[in-house]
Amino acid sequence: MTAGQRADRSESFGEALLGEILDRAHELPPHLIGPLVADVVERLGGRRPQLLLQDYGQLLLVPLPGDGLTDGEPQVIDESEAGRCFLDAHPVELPEDDGVRILLPLLDGGDQVGVMAVTLDSIDDDDRRILHRIAGLVADLLVTKHGYSDLFFGARRREPMSVAAEIQWSLLPPLAMIMPRVAVAGILEPAYDVAGDSFDYALNGDVLHVAMIDAMGHGLNAATMATVAIGAYRHARRAGTGLAEIYAFMDRAVADQFGPEHFVTAQMLQLDTTTGNLQWVNAGHPSPMLVRDHRVTLRLAGPTTLPVGLGGPPPQTNEMKLEPGDRLLCFTDGLIEEHDAGEAEFGEDQMIDLVNRLERTGRGIRTVARSLSHTLKRARAGHTTDDATLLLVEWRG
Repeated sequence: MTAGQRADRSESFGEALLGEILDRAHELPPHLIGPLVADVVERLGGRRPQLLLQDYGQLLLVPLPGDGLTDGEPQVIDESEAGRCFLDAHPVELPEDDGVRILLPLLDGGDQVGVMAVTLDSIDDDDRRILHRIAGLVADLLVTKHGYSDLFFGARRREPMSVAAEIQWSLLPPLAMIMPRVAVAGILEPAYDVAGDSFDYALNGDVLHVAMIDAMGHGLNAATMATVAIGAYRHARRAGTGLAEIYAFMDRAVADQFGPEHFVTAQMLQLDTTTGNLQWVNAGHPSPMLVRDHRVTLRLAGPTTLPVGLGGPPPQTNEMKLEPGDRLLCFTDGLIEEHDAGEAEFGEDQMIDLVNRLERTGRGIRTVARSLSHTLKRARAGHTTDDATLLLVEWRG
């Protein structure tokens, strides 16, 4: 380009489509996302647009209702092409009598929102590129608007939810985060009646902060205690304190609010995502497992202190160096203590065996976390009388 010449800033067709979403997004009511998507798809030459959202139990993809959007029955994630698109986070193209049905994952910061489906007469690389970008904007819209509408909650909820579970779901960060150096994926069971289990994480610069807790009891009291514990954790973490100080702050908060008879088991971790250096403290919680080369290789054992709320001594900070590809499995005791009446507990050995089998599939952390939780539940004959929560952390190096 010579001096004095200006770059071509005219609006291309693709930019116009994306601009249609961007220009209307900031004042768009949640219930008008469907008509906006339908309008943009029609201008691309597409038809039968559908937005499928993951239900809270992570079993189904449920059509989002809305003018211009195609209805339909919920699709089982493990038994459908939409589910394959969802689990693998890759587009799927399906030939049909009247064209091609393309399914695209709705991704926001690695968190899997659901799937967008559109039918075109035919498809080329320009269509694929534009639809990929449209799906990214739609995912951002769904996540943004979710914060001030019950529309998406209503679509995703497939059975009645307890008040305690309502509290816990509102407390959670996104269930998954996939970044170049680190990835996180978690799941809560029972999805519609969870109470005392929770987790939290934050990526601040190069450091990933993670906490997993299990408040004693069940029901509303446990959910309230978990809320205080996570709130205290976030407050201390955001103040820039160390792990031992975070424990002390959480301990005081739970003790002051609930008295000496109540407690929360907890573990807090910090991972330097540039070096793989991991530090953690444990307050009466099951020790995480290290998965290396697709097998559970060791437990992150080390000195522990009393659960949060019981006034334990300052915890000792444990430390180790991860290798690229290592995964940490954090879990609550409900995952291994479930048993049928008169039968032995499910136990760690069975869980480790299932982890090893799933790891050999080589699938991503989000899919492994979901599959592990559902596989463990099936292996327990569907029983979940206690909260059973797991969180996978992967250092990608």
